[in-house]
Amino acid sequence: MPLKDSSGAVEANIFFVAYTMDGFGPASARPLTFAFNGGPGAGSLWLHIGCIGPRRVRMQENGGMPAPPYRLDDNPNTWLDQTDLVFIDPVGTGFSRPAKPGGGSKYFGLNGDIQSVGEFIRLYLNQYERWSSPLFLAGESYGTTRAAGLSGYLIDHGIAFNGIALISTVLNFQTLDFNRGNDLPYILYLPTYAATAWYHKKLPPDVQSRDLPAFVEEVEKWAGGDYTTALQKGDALTAEERQQVIDRLARYTGLEKSVIDDVNLRISGNLFEKHLLHDRKMTVGRLDSRFVGIDESPLGVFPEFDPSMAAIRPPFTAALNDYVRTELGYKTDAEYYALGGGVTGWNFGVNNGYADTSESLRAAFTKNPDMKLFVAMGYYDLATPFFAVKYTMNHMGINPALRSNISVGYYEAGHMMYIDNRSIAKLRKDIGVFVESAVHSTPSTGINAPGTH
Repeated sequence: MPLKDSSGAVEANIFFVAYTMDGFGPASARPLTFAFNGGPGAGSLWLHIGCIGPRRVRMQENGGMPAPPYRLDDNPNTWLDQTDLVFIDPVGTGFSRPAKPGGGSKYFGLNGDIQSVGEFIRLYLNQYERWSSPLFLAGESYGTTRAAGLSGYLIDHGIAFNGIALISTVLNFQTLDFNRGNDLPYILYLPTYAATAWYHKKLPPDVQSRDLPAFVEEVEKWAGGDYTTALQKGDALTAEERQQVIDRLARYTGLEKSVIDDVNLRISGNLFEKHLLHDRKMTVGRLDSRFVGIDESPLGVFPEFDPSMAAIRPPFTAALNDYVRTELGYKTDAEYYALGGGVTGWNFGVNNGYADTSESLRAAFTKNPDMKLFVAMGYYDLATPFFAVKYTMNHMGINPALRSNISVGYYEAGHMMYIDNRSIAKLRKDIGVFVESAVHSTPSTGINAPGTH
């Protein structure tokens, strides 16, 4: 799909793969979902052949990497039985490229990315005559940032969505950025640390025997209460109070008390990944903390690599390249940018602040009160932790009358929960309920209902 400037000159070409179901009446009446991944710099292959599309890369039961060569199977959990699908590779990802060398800077940023993907959606609705279809967005990771931004941007351009699915969400980057003076991530990551330590059996017996959701709820309450208060006190924390916090953090995270003391009660994601299994000379994954890796040296703060990314990148890359060139018949010698390689730098456009598209999503809800939102969260996701997602959702300022439009799902897997066979089946069931409710929702009589005289 070419993107053109006001004079008609092509500035970029966006690669996409679309699936439409035949034999179910006019296409214009079927729901239509636009799906994309994040990065920034990730192609849509992850959702395409990992979760949503009619074909799925073959992995181990828990999502681990199988032995090569890699294969695709029919996906029993595809969304195609409920909605037509369009997988979008934004400029600089997949096979999408600027028309001229050096022409990507317009697209490599928060606002340019939203505008270009929004233009693609408008063009697709035009060219394939889908303006009357129920419309959905599905984004993963930074793709959720994009989806939230698109919801506000496109409604101001006359395009409203029936529903938005956010998978492994980040809307407010303050929740993820371990910077001095920003204590928020240390609080919001803690329940995921606890879930990970529970999974790897690093906790005291009385904690280890707990049910995971109940245990996580306990950690959330302490993180948002006493732990938050302790971090806010800073150097005013007494020695006794400090020791109480160290003891509780050790109980919840499985880390040595000396490590917690050395980092001044503030455990970063990298440090946790490196130190949780230090006694076994192993690290845990960032995208999925169920996975373990082996570093050359057990010393230091940063793991050498993410074992969960190492497990998925070769199968997905090989399977996608084979699929598009053989089964789909798309011939090119271009490299498919699965994650990185095509995007040079990213302009978040916030002047040393934190990018945040939650306000755009709130505005879309206000202008389109019939829109539904589904949020999928993995317990073992150390990239976009579930407590950070809950925090963002609880600070959006959504009108109470609209909060019932939001539903959530928790999965005992990581960032890409769909690589796990049990989790993808649960996600498909949850999405099925969500799509059905969004397509057949009762029109709102709430905040935007016409007044009477």
